[in-house]
Amino acid sequence: MMKRALLASLTAIAMAPAVAADPATINWTKIPAATVPLFYPGQSSYEWLLSDKHPGAQGIQANLPCAGCHQGQEKKLGESLVKGGPLEPSPVKGKDATKELKVQAAYDDKNAYLRFQWKTNANKPGIEYPYYRFDGKEWKVYGEPRLNKSVQEGKQVAMYEDRLTLMIDDGKVPGFDKQGCWLTCHTGERDMPNVAAKADAQKVLKKNDVRKYLPASRTNPSDWTTVKSPDEIAKLKAEGGFVDLIQWRAHRSNPVGGVDDGYVLEYRNFDKGKNHFASNMDNEKKVPKFMYDAKKFKSKATTAKDVGKRDPFLITGVNAVPFDPAAGWKEGDMVPRYYLQPAEGSAADNKGAGTWKGGMWTVVITRPLGLANPDDKAFKDGGVYSVGFAVHDDNITTRGHHVSFVKTLGFGAKADIQAVKLK
Repeated sequence: MMKRALLASLTAIAMAPAVAADPATINWTKIPAATVPLFYPGQSSYEWLLSDKHPGAQGIQANLPCAGCHQGQEKKLGESLVKGGPLEPSPVKGKDATKELKVQAAYDDKNAYLRFQWKTNANKPGIEYPYYRFDGKEWKVYGEPRLNKSVQEGKQVAMYEDRLTLMIDDGKVPGFDKQGCWLTCHTGERDMPNVAAKADAQKVLKKNDVRKYLPASRTNPSDWTTVKSPDEIAKLKAEGGFVDLIQWRAHRSNPVGGVDDGYVLEYRNFDKGKNHFASNMDNEKKVPKFMYDAKKFKSKATTAKDVGKRDPFLITGVNAVPFDPAAGWKEGDMVPRYYLQPAEGSAADNKGAGTWKGGMWTVVITRPLGLANPDDKAFKDGGVYSVGFAVHDDNITTRGHHVSFVKTLGFGAKADIQAVKLK
């Protein structure tokens, strides 16, 4: 872990601009901590919330807060949903029902600093992400998340990165302060009921699948196919009718000191610019784009037996070199599915550092105040924001996370989580 922390620190220093305060020097013992309960939600989509199957449907239709009925029931809800039933057709063995997320916030004249801590299900950090494995002829995916049928049937190994997610709104998205992330979770999305066919998603969205979206982006909020026109979507975005989506990833952002900056409107979008990670597959040549630099990684590839024994990250300018098809590839050789790189533009707004010790992640995210990009929600002194939190843990993605009800985050203002002004 010392080597991993050093790699992340050196890479972050090289890639990140100077910040007003060094987050590592903040005395977090002086910053109040809020404990936010998270629970496993299963397939409780926006459509389900509004249906007769949900006893509180009338409250949702009246725009009442989820927490109005369920505050303090996170443990009960999680235990009921995680074991399987109508809202969980594919229960994951050993999955935690709940988690506690410790949240602290501070700020100065330039940045907001958010610190998070949570215990992991596994006794090791979830830093692995699926690979491309050479089978002697072709490069095929090795490893998948635990909700996938191939993993549950034992045909693939369980593998996915740990992740922390924040959704943020400044009052411009109707209902987010009441229903939070459930506004973005719909039938047709990955691992949800009636998953959209790839051909249908390509026809309607020009994407391979359906991901998070806001009801306001559809003419029929419960039908993902009814996307409003590009002009209407652009108008919603210009009016601030989107939620900011910040994601810290243990494999695809943390090693380069980054944190995803995105937003949800008609789809789960990344901010403008270049993200911290990119696909390592050349779709025309059907071979990887990069391999490990053997001089720095001690080999050009890794193998299944080495998974978990050394840092797996493939980083441009650090330990990645262009793929050489004549390098003598053998069956079982593996390279990461994604390579890491410096982010650019609005996508590079957030910085982050995460360390795992004693079964717990500690993650600090730095975000500039007063961002003026059209794809950002700007934190400001005196502002209060609706926030939702989620943690992906133990080799899982999509809906297999633990989520919170909506909380408020305030900067110099009263809120559930009050940021402390640094002197």
